Amino acid sequence: MFALMGDGSDQKVRAAGAGPAPESFSITDLAREYGVTSRTLRFYEDEGLIHPTRRGMTRIYSRADHARLGWILRGRSVGFTLADIRELLDMYAPGEARRAQLEAAIAKSRERIAALEGQRAAIDATIAELQDFCRTVEARL
Repeated sequence: MFALMGDGSDQKVRAAGAGPAPESFSITDLAREYGVTSRTLRFYEDEGLIHPTRRGMTRIYSRADHARLGWILRGRSVGFTLADIRELLDMYAPGEARRAQLEAAIAKSRERIAALEGQRAAIDATIAELQDFCRTVEARL
């Protein structure tokens, strides 16, 4: 589900023939690569989730911003709140110190699974009720 920050996956993908990983990215680079708008990137910057440097009016994103954006978008795609994502991102530490981040990611993922399973049960109950209603109405026709 999540490509983990610092797991080397970016380097592995690039090692397949695309050359060394770039040190920096433009807003256009990141928007194109992740399929988001530059407005989305500016929003995450305003929220303090990514931290590009500036050269005049130009935003320059680091490899860390690149990795953080991957976490943000994956987290959003599975329904994590921005607060959840911020908490996980703020816990990042290299090496063995990142264990706490990974354990928190597992815990939040399990919480999300439980919430989705509850929603699925509610949806299944509603579908069953509607099917019963349709059968009752059809019997009267």
